[in-house]
Amino acid sequence: MTDVGRHPRIKLYSMSEVADVKGYVGNFEVKIIKKARYVDEKECTACGDCATVCPVVRPDEFNHGLSSRKAIYSPFPQAVPSAYVVNTSECLGHNPVVCAKCVEACDKGCINFHMSDKEITEKVGSIIVATGMEPYDPTEMDEYGYTRFENVLTSIEFERLINAGGPTRGNLIRPKDRKHPSSIGFIQCVGSRSARKGHSYCSNVCCMNTIKSTLVLKEHAPNIDLKVFYIDIRAFGKGFEDLYKRSRRLGVHYVRGLPGNVEELPDGSLKVAVENAATGELEFYVFDMLVLAVGVQPSRGTRRLQEMLGLQLNSDGFYLEAHPKLLPVDAATRGVFYAGCSEGPKDIKETVTQASAAAVRAIRLMHKGEILTEPITAEVVAEDCKFCGMCAEVCSYNAITVDKKKKTPAMVNTAACAGCGTCAAECPFDAISMNHFTDGQIVTQIDQMLELDSQEKILAFACNWCSYAGADYAGVSRLQYPPNVRLIRTMCSGRVDESFIWHGLNKGAPIVLVSGCHIGDCHYIDANRWTEKRVEKIRKKMEKWGIRPERLQLEWISAAEGMRFSKTMQQLEKMRREVTPKEISETIEILKEKLQ
Repeated sequence: MTDVGRHPRIKLYSMSEVADVKGYVGNFEVKIIKKARYVDEKECTACGDCATVCPVVRPDEFNHGLSSRKAIYSPFPQAVPSAYVVNTSECLGHNPVVCAKCVEACDKGCINFHMSDKEITEKVGSIIVATGMEPYDPTEMDEYGYTRFENVLTSIEFERLINAGGPTRGNLIRPKDRKHPSSIGFIQCVGSRSARKGHSYCSNVCCMNTIKSTLVLKEHAPNIDLKVFYIDIRAFGKGFEDLYKRSRRLGVHYVRGLPGNVEELPDGSLKVAVENAATGELEFYVFDMLVLAVGVQPSRGTRRLQEMLGLQLNSDGFYLEAHPKLLPVDAATRGVFYAGCSEGPKDIKETVTQASAAAVRAIRLMHKGEILTEPITAEVVAEDCKFCGMCAEVCSYNAITVDKKKKTPAMVNTAACAGCGTCAAECPFDAISMNHFTDGQIVTQIDQMLELDSQEKILAFACNWCSYAGADYAGVSRLQYPPNVRLIRTMCSGRVDESFIWHGLNKGAPIVLVSGCHIGDCHYIDANRWTEKRVEKIRKKMEKWGIRPERLQLEWISAAEGMRFSKTMQQLEKMRREVTPKEISETIEILKEKLQ
């Protein structure tokens, strides 16, 4: 961080947050709110005279309440910029009659209570999202007594306690009576790998953090009794297994099993009951201190930034990459990249590696001075546009702008357009055409596929990234499915216009399938949600007109689900056999009447 602060080509905004992001790749406009520090960061020398005279004492957030700070303070050692900051909600200095001692103590006159928040706008070509993560709060897991017993600490609090720069200068003491502990227990997976409380995923860093802590403790106090309660130790990094074995050689006792209950004894010690999975017996241990190895979770601003940038989140709440193998640091929104723990739990080495990859991806995109885009984009037919704004509403990339007041035709930003085709399918006036996936091309495919023996065929629309790839995977895996399936590839299931489905049924198709990515895993952020709404609307029309809604199917099939594709097609074949020629003829007659 110090190097960043000194770099001549890097602007560092401390105490700031992103308020809004507009634009597209190569032309983002970022609005930043820089909060008032109430101290001139350029003049402040961090001498500390102001904090010395400040009468307000508060718990220090950096040391997790294990030490105190003043209302004017330095956030943490080696903070950048090296300047103090005033917490105005705690400070008495707004009324000089009450206090203002810090102002009097500052010889350079750096403190100014008339400062206010600033709004800054930066124009950038690409964005790297590195929002980090937060430790899990074990308050809800009250069985471990975190809120009731002072000698129960989280791994983060324990880290500060044994750190040489911490509140005790590395001197290990119990918080309750400040005595040196002779035995410490570590409980793993607190808030991780749990469907009942916390999160179901593995937090990656907890096991090795505990192993590191045991090694530090053994170096300073070889005779200290250490026990680690765990499900299984995940030491999969380079040299990690060696550290684990070294910890065991030094006498750290690893017990397979998580405690179910913690009680505090009169002397402040903690009694732990645990079922040892190795012996199958219930065992009791007494410790001077207990450390909860808490997991990690997405930062609080994750969802807000997701809405600004049009990003995706996975089921765990972290950002979802465009492709887990081919584009591991790219977001679905072009020009946005991920670094570190914003995309998932990582240790320092993995974070640095991904940050380097994200920086290179941004440089690769920007260094030419111009950006090449795919030709598969939307195009508005100006004379047919009625300025309804539906296209702009469904666009996940904010690539379409419509001015309803001035009644100007919709405009597509081709640099931001991803080519999903949802806008074309939703436009009620057919005023949008898709390059390379035009209505005429798709309708012609339907005509050719259903020209002969249409009642024997299944018409399937498959999205390029998942369902079509799933069909390909089924073929490569030599999975059997009916040969009468006729696939029409579209870039997204959102491209499947209502008219395509009516045209297929009108041509005699007994079954029509629309398939795409799973909800929440769409390559085009959330375009398949519009597919879901559209199919539901069509089914209601079918039921109203006397056509069986079951003849239109919607399935979510991913690229790795070749088996699912095969089974789906077999089920559709059974349904196809139930559709009689008479029912097909009646459907054609109904559609001729209704679609005139």
